[in-house]
Amino acid sequence: MADPSAKAEGAFRTIGEVAAELGLPQHILRYWETRFPQLRPLQRAGNRRYYRPADVALARRIDRLLNQEGYTMRGVQKLLAQGGGVEPRKPAPVIAESAPVRPSNVGALIAIRDTLIDALAEDGRVHI
Repeated sequence: MADPSAKAEGAFRTIGEVAAELGLPQHILRYWETRFPQLRPLQRAGNRRYYRPADVALARRIDRLLNQEGYTMRGVQKLLAQGGGVEPRKPAPVIAESAPVRPSNVGALIAIRDTLIDALAEDGRVHI
């Protein structure tokens, strides 16, 4: 079989290529298709599956959520239903040359932190 990394970025991938890339058996990907309506690769003659780049990214996200972050199947289903299967934005990189925290700023930073904690507690996201 050809090396999947040798394909162009936007090329379709077969189920075997996606399974090899994720280190999963093919039947797991077929099972995920029954559980996650967002994961719908193209199917050609003989039910041969072709994964678009967006399908591959979604399969990667499902794999990460289930196998690395410890979500349950139902938890991932809810998460994808709420977010539409879109990968969350990555945070901006931290700049190594950030301004030093001066002792005069510490009081203001603590006040901001306390305000944020109170707001999150009211929203029900943080239990203190």
